[in-house]
Amino acid sequence: MKACKGGRRNPIGSGDLNQFRPGDRQSVEDFSAIREIVKANYQNVVLVLQGGGALGSYQPGVVEVLDEIGININWVAGISIGAINSAIIAGNPPEHRVEKLRGFWDVVTSRVQWSWLPPGDHMRGLFNQLSSFSAMMFGQPGFFAPRVPPPHLHPAGTLGAVSYYDTAPLKTTLEQFVDFDYLNSKSPVRLSVGAVNVRSGNFVYFDSQERTIRPEHVMASGALPPGFPPVEIDGELYWDGGLVSNTPLSYVLGRAPSDCSIIFQVDLFSALGSRPRNLPDVQEREKDIQFSSRTRLNTDMFRQVQRMRQSIEKLLDKLPPEMAELPEYKELTAYRMKARVNIVHLIYRRKQYDRDYKDYEFSRNTMLDHWKAGRDTMLRTLRHPDWFSPPDESEAGVVTHDIHRDADD
Repeated sequence: MKACKGGRRNPIGSGDLNQFRPGDRQSVEDFSAIREIVKANYQNVVLVLQGGGALGSYQPGVVEVLDEIGININWVAGISIGAINSAIIAGNPPEHRVEKLRGFWDVVTSRVQWSWLPPGDHMRGLFNQLSSFSAMMFGQPGFFAPRVPPPHLHPAGTLGAVSYYDTAPLKTTLEQFVDFDYLNSKSPVRLSVGAVNVRSGNFVYFDSQERTIRPEHVMASGALPPGFPPVEIDGELYWDGGLVSNTPLSYVLGRAPSDCSIIFQVDLFSALGSRPRNLPDVQEREKDIQFSSRTRLNTDMFRQVQRMRQSIEKLLDKLPPEMAELPEYKELTAYRMKARVNIVHLIYRRKQYDRDYKDYEFSRNTMLDHWKAGRDTMLRTLRHPDWFSPPDESEAGVVTHDIHRDADD
């Protein structure tokens, strides 16, 4: 797929809904050289999507740019809203993915659309707070609705008694924007979504390579209590995977095939932040720390394992051939250098008007801002073509790049 040609659009303003339409192909630079690097060097192109509610519209912006330049994803893994975006990606042919993502986000952000917003971060914050109040009071179309009667009036032991909102509308929306027959039989994209077993507390992944994926599996990954009810699957109840880990990176690294992979990790909460100045700041900062991915920890641990594998491989190569029949030798061969992994980290950076309600502020205006931010981060990352080369042995077969950490532009 060639990079899109055409006239450049006007700068996107958060108050003008007509200037930017997610899913309309945008004018981008020629990144064909990077496309060829990825095609030539990586057998696996993986998209890892973090949970984060309304912040999730950042992720389609990244996907849209990858689609425009022709980088084809063959594995997508997600938690919570990341699982929903992942299902839409895996559950549609490549030529329809961005269109379906746009359709989903159009539906769930259709309740609040400000035709005009006053200038300044303070006023924008007030308008966003009104939008978040709307979500709490009335829910979001095609996503969730307040329970009537409220949970304390439902009999103990029923699903109605354990959550404030009903997510039945989400099932209908998923069936509208995800072709589950295609996902389970024809899709070239593997799907993995994480959830937590309510009874055992164990982290579970529903993987399309291992089972048939239904809407309930995706809903389970986003069933964050006490707002949303657990989802029953085969007699067990499941909650949002973000209760244990808000990113599927460790799952992907643990199951990385024995070849070369590039992973685009798209996060919605940043571990870095400022000192809180008031209680709302404390609540926002707490949420950022709780749901950030701890990518550095995951990659450091993976790098240590890779160095061990590297040493085992070098040792085995130095042993005499007659030792190859020993049981210990055969056991060690399973721990040879497993894979080379390049992690491209893309993180949503908070706006000045963001507050502690940013993950349930579903106005159309903010959705457009997030979508554009995802595009911008991906485009800035693509302007560093050297980041897309596979790691070498000196890097223990794993390398990470983050535009906000590693670049000056």
